[in-house]
Amino acid sequence: MISIKSLHTTFTDQFPPSTRNFLLFIWLSFFHLAQGIGQTKTFIDQPYIEVFGYADSLVTPDEIYISIVLSEKDAKDKMSLEELEGKMIASLEVLKIDLDKNLTTSDVISNYKYYVFKDKEVVKSKQFILMVSDASTCSQVFISLEDLGIGNTKIIRYDHSQKEQIKNTLRGIAVANAQVKAIELTKPIQQSIGQAIHITEVKHGGGEDIVGNSPGIRIRGVSSMPQSKYLYSKVDFEKMKIEANVEVKFILK
Repeated sequence: MISIKSLHTTFTDQFPPSTRNFLLFIWLSFFHLAQGIGQTKTFIDQPYIEVFGYADSLVTPDEIYISIVLSEKDAKDKMSLEELEGKMIASLEVLKIDLDKNLTTSDVISNYKYYVFKDKEVVKSKQFILMVSDASTCSQVFISLEDLGIGNTKIIRYDHSQKEQIKNTLRGIAVANAQVKAIELTKPIQQSIGQAIHITEVKHGGGEDIVGNSPGIRIRGVSSMPQSKYLYSKVDFEKMKIEANVEVKFILK
């Protein structure tokens, strides 16, 4: 086998410095590639069984995001936007919502936006995002805002605060499920499995399977944009499914 030292000596004797460095780079690249191929071949040459494992859990969302848009055009009795905002904040404080933590404006550059309509009337508006933790509070928010004449509200998405912890637990269960499946598959052929030599998480859909977006929000009995206090009082989120899928290769004995 040619050593790097002897190869370097050969290059030194036969080629100028620029050519030597280029050829040495090419040789080292092929050397490392060959090592990688050799390792892959060792893995593939082992007899193994490949199985899929699955686990899921149903959770109730505890992070519900509500979009609230205030507009002078919708304000009653020619109320200014600042006055309407003050009334909104007061009504939310009555519901014991931590506004410092859970209420934000959607535009970090400017608190207010201005729109010019066809009659050249300039109307000021402002959008807020409110996060609540349960369906009951969500219903109370809609009712309180409706009482103030604030109707441009909707649920834009929901989530779960412990989704990563739940996901990690499910990953472990999915791997265990794959192991049980592999054991059962090898029993009829009087073989057994050894250690796992390759574990891969299989993702579906290309995104988080826990987060809900407004088009897909499902609320039992009503739409995500109710039109009356009676409907608001019936808001009840369906549980969401968190899933974990894995592919595991075990040595086959």
